[in-house]
Amino acid sequence: MEPNLVQFKKGVLELCVLALLSRADSYGYDIASRLSEAIDMGEGTIYPLMRRMQKDGLVSTYFVESSSGPPRKYYALTEHGRQSLNSQRTAWTAFTKAVHAILGSDDTAPTVSTEPSPPPTTLTVQKTVRNTKA
Repeated sequence: MEPNLVQFKKGVLELCVLALLSRADSYGYDIASRLSEAIDMGEGTIYPLMRRMQKDGLVSTYFVESSSGPPRKYYALTEHGRQSLNSQRTAWTAFTKAVHAILGSDDTAPTVSTEPSPPPTTLTVQKTVRNTKA
């Protein structure tokens, strides 16, 4: 994988988790699976992030009994997490617009014509030569 792509993904991981949790509470494996499908992010990256987000007060946790094993730890967005999501979303939008402007969009990128070029025209240049001898 391209090294820059890994850094891009790490940079938006918290924002993506907050966005997912803004839609519905979820448990770790489900969050990891959805991120893996969407941006190919590994499961091992999610759990340390979730612990940090809980410590920072962005998410809270609760347990739900599972019919197929031990209770699942669910994560829910706190009010502080919602505020963080809103500010990160605003910052992300401004940042990506700026990067997009620098990179050039499809609308502003120069177009390359597939039509054959017209034949070159002949240009005549006249030069006046002055005699500087006195």
